[in-house]
Amino acid sequence: MARWLIEQGHDVYSVYNSYRGLDDETILQKAFDEKRILITNDKDFGERVHRQKAPHHGVIFLRLQDERTVNKIETLKKLFNKYESHLEGNFVIATEKQVRFARQA
Repeated sequence: MARWLIEQGHDVYSVYNSYRGLDDETILQKAFDEKRILITNDKDFGERVHRQKAPHHGVIFLRLQDERTVNKIETLKKLFNKYESHLEGNFVIATEKQVRFARQA
């Protein structure tokens, strides 16, 4: 997925490829410090953002039935095509069929 994002012109760092082993708090802080939108399928980031009020520049939570990379890319394509200008600063839950912007507390 990171390779596809880079091919689309996005500035990407991949936790999987480069920062494996970092804890969620450090990952979210790094994304915030570098003004990046975090793309994840880890529910713990929702807990950190909503309940613990962790600062962020945007989180895309992929809640997919089909976790294959091709499906993740298709879901992101749809998301970017329709909502790209609304992603920054929001917590977004994306499934294969819908997109929801979670209310900020």
